[in-house]
Amino acid sequence: MTDSPTSSEAATIHPQRTLWLLSIAHAFNHAQAVLLPLIYLRVIDEFHVGVGEIAFVAAASAVASGLVQATYAFVTRRVARRPILTVGQLVFGLGFAALSVVPSFAAFAATTIVSRIGGSPQHPVGNGLLAEQFPPERRGFAISAHISGGNVGSVIAAIAGPWLLVYVGGWRGLVVLFGIPTALLGLAMFRWVRETGADRLAAIRQGSVVDAVRAIGRDSTIRRTYLSSVLGGGGRGLGVANLFALLYVTHVLRLPEDTSNLMYGALIVLSVPMPLVAGWLSDRIGRRPTILGAYIGGAVGFLAFIAAGSSILGLWVGIAIMGLFSFAESPQLQALLADAVPTGIRDVAFALYFTLAFGVGSLWTGVYGALIDNLGETAGLPIVFGLMAASFLAAAVVMWPVHDPPRQARPVLSND
Repeated sequence: MTDSPTSSEAATIHPQRTLWLLSIAHAFNHAQAVLLPLIYLRVIDEFHVGVGEIAFVAAASAVASGLVQATYAFVTRRVARRPILTVGQLVFGLGFAALSVVPSFAAFAATTIVSRIGGSPQHPVGNGLLAEQFPPERRGFAISAHISGGNVGSVIAAIAGPWLLVYVGGWRGLVVLFGIPTALLGLAMFRWVRETGADRLAAIRQGSVVDAVRAIGRDSTIRRTYLSSVLGGGGRGLGVANLFALLYVTHVLRLPEDTSNLMYGALIVLSVPMPLVAGWLSDRIGRRPTILGAYIGGAVGFLAFIAAGSSILGLWVGIAIMGLFSFAESPQLQALLADAVPTGIRDVAFALYFTLAFGVGSLWTGVYGALIDNLGETAGLPIVFGLMAASFLAAAVVMWPVHDPPRQARPVLSND
């Protein structure tokens, strides 16, 4: 079956409307991820917990959300994407808003985890829906716009978050302000998004999920991409580098709040242009050199940041390098994966990718939390940044033998 809907189905499909709704939802998804580190700082004081406990909540949320993404390889063959996205958005938004009434840290942790699970369909299911509705010559733009929507949300939250924390009733008011619109977007998707179901029928005709997984497992490029995504999770920008950079400047260096907020905002702002620049480069010089450059540059940034000590200038240099490189690797791994897999198993390949990259890869945060618990914040956080650098360098070593697959030819799965 082709990707094109029939004439009767096409009358109800509005790709631009779908793209706008998904992009706005992605903006709220990223905004919440950026706001959570700021909220964690307040939670530490209110519930009298340590950085280690916060790191475990962040890790559990990311792992749970990531692992759930594997199920969409099966679920999307049985349930349309629209209700999956709707239910996920409702859980995501209402869960975030529900944090406003939690009475204890345990309740805060459980509610945060449930909320983040609600956001799990955004990448694998959302990108699949866009791929179905946009023809091949426009899919690149559509998926890029979807990613850009998330990055815009990151910037808005990084700039406005500290101010809103003061003027909307603290962190409890902030979660309501961002949670309710997130849930309403789920209702908007249910009302206005339509799909043909063509992808679901094509995936069933292609073979079983098990067959797709076996084919994926035989390809060395895909295996290396998956392993690199797990290793790179040790320093991945949003949710790792931004969280521990903020904790370091506030809890170890104890910089003034205005300075730490400015550094945090700058780190997030840099996350917007660099994936776009990296994507432009990878289209011209290849995925492999761009990915390797991101990993090596990110490692340099982590080491420069921690080597700066209390030097404000040195910290800004480290922030700048981290911002330039640590957010750029994951989109290019996804682009390489899209080049490498046959169309018929792409949904399964991406479900596995996001599970490994943002599920298993997020276990790094739990390791960092345990390290900080055992050594203390002053000794533990510098070691964490050393491990981030090591994880990026290890990922670069894994990707070194990879060659970009031909762009025009249909890729053929191969063994080592």
